[in-house]
Amino acid sequence: MTGVPVPLAGGQGRSVRVGGAVLKPAEGSDEEAEWAAELAESLVHGSGFRVPRPLRAADGRCVVDGWTACEFLAGEPGPRGRWSGVLDAGRAFHTALRGVPRPDFLDRRTHPWAVGDRVAWLEQDAEVVDDLAEPLATLLELRRPVEQDAAQLIHGDLTGNVLFAEDAEDHEDGDRVPIVIDFSPYWRPPLFAEAVVVADGLLWFDLPPELLTGAGDDPAREQRWRQMLIRALIFRLVADSENAGRGGRVGSGVQERYAGAIGAVVDKSAKVRRRRADS
Repeated sequence: MTGVPVPLAGGQGRSVRVGGAVLKPAEGSDEEAEWAAELAESLVHGSGFRVPRPLRAADGRCVVDGWTACEFLAGEPGPRGRWSGVLDAGRAFHTALRGVPRPDFLDRRTHPWAVGDRVAWLEQDAEVVDDLAEPLATLLELRRPVEQDAAQLIHGDLTGNVLFAEDAEDHEDGDRVPIVIDFSPYWRPPLFAEAVVVADGLLWFDLPPELLTGAGDDPAREQRWRQMLIRALIFRLVADSENAGRGGRVGSGVQERYAGAIGAVVDKSAKVRRRRADS
């Protein structure tokens, strides 16, 4: 492929477009990159989502000099104005992933988000930077054991990684289907992936209030949903701390964002309980 590299938004600022291809540094090991490419090639499109087709080298490799490539698919990222679309695309994607075996490399990952995931699910302890110690302590106090749906392969970073056709009227039906990009694999209940989207909305976006409840009037579902949100906030908080580094500082206002998100979850749960008691 030839052309002038054009930096792309997202992807931690490391992805570039060259002609009809997107190039980005391989995430994790070559084993993980090959696994992700094979998975993308195996997925059947047309059921509520699409994924970019991996582009391989002439010798069949999906990683060359530390880089991977896939086809470029045009679209505008959510979630603003597209919250339900992001969640619907995630549900369709996770339906397609049912039955995919758990990859062994998940146990070997040590990046900040892998650490945050394990801490959220009581598989690892972690110390966080001073700025985030208080909100983490609050979240750990709120975390409770709860009956969960079965774990499976999920995308743990859907929020900014679902693209929508810029002008649906100019696209064929198949091209209107949302595009799921930058797959971040985890082995958790699919509801956790939805909770991460909502947690991101509380932290960084103007989340529609109706998305915070997410469970209607079923007390058991409400309890599961609340615990998913708490775990999602732990996941993000610990990853932010890991990225800051030992003795580091998080950005201005981040501590307040977590405090606000925790307060919103607690307040919403209290309102649900009061409404249920009054009915």
